[in-house]
Amino acid sequence: MASTLKNTIIKDIGTVPILAVETNPGTRAVILGINLSNLIDNVVYCTITIHDSTSVEGYYLKNIMLPANSTLKALAGGEKLVLEPENQLYFVSDESDSIDAVLSYAEIV
Repeated sequence: MASTLKNTIIKDIGTVPILAVETNPGTRAVILGINLSNLIDNVVYCTITIHDSTSVEGYYLKNIMLPANSTLKALAGGEKLVLEPENQLYFVSDESDSIDAVLSYAEIV
């Protein structure tokens, strides 16, 4: 199995869910880190969901509070999140253009 380390940067996450990572039928991804930054002067709430190949949606984080102008490590300290083939990871906020996200992951083919 070959693996490739990658980063994804997502700017201005708002009220419409944004696809962050999607795995192909023969690919897995191990999420190594998720950092969220609140860009505005108000508290925002972020939700991270995972969708699998059978259209099941589950919450990784639901309505996590990000204080004004702050940063949160949503995945850190040795914790890992595995995305199986044909999974998707989405981000959404309760405020328009309010969050930036940086993900680090290993893609395994």
